[in-house]
Amino acid sequence: MIRKAEEKDIEPILEITKACAKHMISNGIYQWNEHYPNKSAFKNDIIRNELYVIELKSNIIGCIVITTLMDCEYEPIKWLTHNKNNLYIHRLAVHPKQQGLGYAKQLITFAEQFAIDNYYGSIRLDTFSQNKRNQKFYELRGYKRLSNIYFPKQSEFPFYCYELVL
Repeated sequence: MIRKAEEKDIEPILEITKACAKHMISNGIYQWNEHYPNKSAFKNDIIRNELYVIELKSNIIGCIVITTLMDCEYEPIKWLTHNKNNLYIHRLAVHPKQQGLGYAKQLITFAEQFAIDNYYGSIRLDTFSQNKRNQKFYELRGYKRLSNIYFPKQSEFPFYCYELVL
């Protein structure tokens, strides 16, 4: 089941993102760290009603942020569509013990259907340049890779921006 997150969900979500960070680091992918994602970001996501969780047997196993806010880092990107009526995906995570079972696909499908149902023109996101698995995941769904952006607190390596025109 996918539902909007509530304040009480923040700690389980942080446990998931910390487990994901540890799992990625063990595979040489330094995408998430002690700075990101963090409790403050998830609290703001809940206040804006943009954070969703996926549950399995009443346990949260993953999350996704679906927002209309464009981060300032995205401003220089030459997007495929105009900068209006777009959705942005952030902090998609599935607990490592549940990865490879289709839950990330369910979350992104939910976001894509949300965008279609609400007449958005595209979905935009970024993924870490060193995370080949994520790149393949989005590219197989039709997302087009565009320019690079940098998040110095996260990594010296770039993040690739992607867009799916709906």
